[in-house]
Amino acid sequence: MKLLVTGGAGFIGSCYVRTLLDGGYAGYGDAHVTVLDKLTYAGDRTNLPARHERLTFVEGDVCDQELLRDLLPGHDAVLHFAAESHVDRSIADPSVFVRTNVVGTQNLLEACLRTGVERVVHVSTDEVYGSIPSGSWTEEWPLAPNSPYAASKASSDLMARAYARTHGLDVSVTRCSNNYGPYQHVEKLIPLFVSRLLAGESVPLYGDGSNVREWLHVSDHCEALQLVLTKGRGGEVYNVGSGGELSNRQMTELLLDLCGATWESVRRVTDRKGHDLRYSLDDSKIREELGYAPAVDFAKGLADTVAWYRAHPERWSAAAVERGATA
Repeated sequence: MKLLVTGGAGFIGSCYVRTLLDGGYAGYGDAHVTVLDKLTYAGDRTNLPARHERLTFVEGDVCDQELLRDLLPGHDAVLHFAAESHVDRSIADPSVFVRTNVVGTQNLLEACLRTGVERVVHVSTDEVYGSIPSGSWTEEWPLAPNSPYAASKASSDLMARAYARTHGLDVSVTRCSNNYGPYQHVEKLIPLFVSRLLAGESVPLYGDGSNVREWLHVSDHCEALQLVLTKGRGGEVYNVGSGGELSNRQMTELLLDLCGATWESVRRVTDRKGHDLRYSLDDSKIREELGYAPAVDFAKGLADTVAWYRAHPERWSAAAVERGATA
């Protein structure tokens, strides 16, 4: 078995690669992994084993059709993580998101079709559904993205659907809730708050902190992706959630406690443009069809994540100079 993992040096992609190389997925103990990553600010080569015998690393761009057509032959499947993913950055410059998330995905799907790759898992987000005041989204829910980031991911999802329906490409789409865990870039809520609080700095909270998100440990997400890869149906969408919802204010309270800080460290900032109020996934489809169930207890997972950042200041002390993100 030979897999190509795009964006494999990023937060979620590298978790998948490390787990696979460590023998964490049954039947894939001998699988070889090729990681394709552009190594932008969010990709870090040190997220991956330096010289693992079953890992090949290629620095490159999913928008490079010639590179993909040279690289893909011989691979049995592709897991497509590569994406620009931060909402604030998409508001500031949406063109980068359209290029990577839409054009890059179409480029990859075309290259897979041309080179005979048999299986593709396209990793997406719950943000494509927009905002939901109550209840939870099923996979049949209409797409209604509200940020340029979410719109670019919705577009890439539809491109995957088109390649499945038009060309018969065996591609599945996954839509996950907010991920957390070690190795995440400090622009995202949890590592941003943890890094600032551990450094004795204040943390920025959007508006009144009432925005609600569903939190999923990155290792549980990757387990779900492996289930979709091995058991999922082509042309289908699978929601991947946890069932655990928290407002940003509640998350802030937990992080303050874990970092030994108080509300004096919190400063309110002007709310994000078009800020979605609530996300919530109905993931009964992947649970019932593929046997998915998240295994990481949230309280323990969050505490372990904070402990990891505390033990690895080299991962955030320099990067924390970049101060543009908020919760």
